Amino acid sequence: MAKVIAIANQKGGVGKTTTAVNLAASMAATKRKVLLIDLDPQGNATMGSGVDKYSDVPTIYDLLIEELAISEVISTETSGEYHLIAANGDVTAAEVKLMELFAREVRLRNALESIQDQYEFIFIDCPPSLNMLTVNAMAAADSILVPMQCEYYALEGLTALMDTITQLAKLVNPNLQIEGILRTMYDPRNRLANDVSEQLKQHFGEKVYRTVIPRNVRLAEAPSFGAPAMYYDRASSGAKAYLALAGEMLRRKEKQSAAVA
Repeated sequence: MAKVIAIANQKGGVGKTTTAVNLAASMAATKRKVLLIDLDPQGNATMGSGVDKYSDVPTIYDLLIEELAISEVISTETSGEYHLIAANGDVTAAEVKLMELFAREVRLRNALESIQDQYEFIFIDCPPSLNMLTVNAMAAADSILVPMQCEYYALEGLTALMDTITQLAKLVNPNLQIEGILRTMYDPRNRLANDVSEQLKQHFGEKVYRTVIPRNVRLAEAPSFGAPAMYYDRASSGAKAYLALAGEMLRRKEKQSAAVA
């Protein structure tokens, strides 16, 4: 069964989409079958995967609103060796139309049931706001990966996100938990970044990934070439960091499986 991980943070500009695209590519590089779902109307994860959001590609809108079969909306030709459910501006309309539909909170979860055994990981790139699309992601996910910058406002935003997760868990998904907290755009020379990093480790302990994602020009450039960083510049510090993150997540998964067994 696929592990479904929502990549979410209500604060924008923290590296959600960069993490979604590069983590999906890194997991796929380890020969895991991966599906990336773009839930953001901006469609940045779609373009960063080498899929043109302005083309006739079917999107998450067609799945959630038009009720196309999930097999019809999965793009298998991406620049990152993973599969993709795309998004574009139409997804903005989905936020409104979902409000009129029956079982609106669990439409994504229900759609994923038929393909759970086809993938090892399903990553969901969430929009930077709490709307019905994000609620669908939370309802469908086993856990949430939270990318965040080590700065004061991000720490405040994390507190708000934790409150939201607690409330949503009660309403739509009692099994929802934090997968991990990922420090992004990290500069070890910055004293505030180090201070916030220490606070995170004190408060969340092992939930904070040891891997940190550095500030890296190649990570910022790669989307304009429609490719994850490892296919744009595999030797870059950003590409190496996401490969290290994939390895850390796989080791955690094995450890959890061994503990259950």
